[in-house]
Amino acid sequence: MRNHPEDDARRPAGLLAIGAFARRTRLSAKALRLYDRQGLLPPAYVDAATGYRYYLPAQVERARTVVLLRRLGMPLADIAAVLRLDGERAAAALDGYWADVEERHAARRTLVGYLRGRLSGRSPAMSGTFEVRTVEVPETAVIGETRHLISDELPAWIGASLGRLEEAAAECGGITGPPFVIYHSDVTEESDGPAEACVPVADLDAARAWVAARGRARGLTARLEPAYRMAYVRITKAQVVYPQILAAFDAVEEWITREGLTPAGPCREVYFAEWDGAGPEDEVCDVAFPVR
Repeated sequence: MRNHPEDDARRPAGLLAIGAFARRTRLSAKALRLYDRQGLLPPAYVDAATGYRYYLPAQVERARTVVLLRRLGMPLADIAAVLRLDGERAAAALDGYWADVEERHAARRTLVGYLRGRLSGRSPAMSGTFEVRTVEVPETAVIGETRHLISDELPAWIGASLGRLEEAAAECGGITGPPFVIYHSDVTEESDGPAEACVPVADLDAARAWVAARGRARGLTARLEPAYRMAYVRITKAQVVYPQILAAFDAVEEWITREGLTPAGPCREVYFAEWDGAGPEDEVCDVAFPVR
């Protein structure tokens, strides 16, 4: 169908037909139609009679940006969000996306190492992945929260519960040491623990009063954690992810057996670094067992 002269008159001058625009941007007509539907790259003008799409030359740069972001593997919804921003805000959004990609990649890399060890029959201790150390931990007053939950629920709960307990500790003389999580029984896809999040506090009496005011129904406690000798390995943020963190626990247990020691309490994770500010390769956690 030929254009009506009135259609040509209404079309702005200097536009690029979809074929010419596709060649300039190295995008197929199919991709351009998809990006139009997604709101990423709508044409500047659509001929009402023919449905032909036309683009402004200035849209070439936006199209090339879309192409480059897609090469990073960025989902279309995330690309749309970046393109709605300008200047430094768009760059900051890209930085945030790439930090997430690197964190996921680091977690997968450690998972591959964990699975390679399982499939080959090599233990973490035999592969030399972890260095086991010991330290004497003094008696510590703690405020804690106990919960039954499975492994998928664990990361969100740890962050939320430690946040709640740190706020409580601020009202009980302050925080006196790194927070930790005690596993009183296995937490896996099928087993729901329980796990206990703990924050050391300066004033045990104040902590007990804080717990009493809120009742025990929420799994809150305030108590003295006895002194103990701790055998532990230090792991990175990427290694904290389940199930690869199990390799760290396995390494400590094997070391305890080899050294002729005995576990003196449930295993635990001690979080000594600021989580949100840490990169995937930064050390953030000690995987530990009390021993005697």
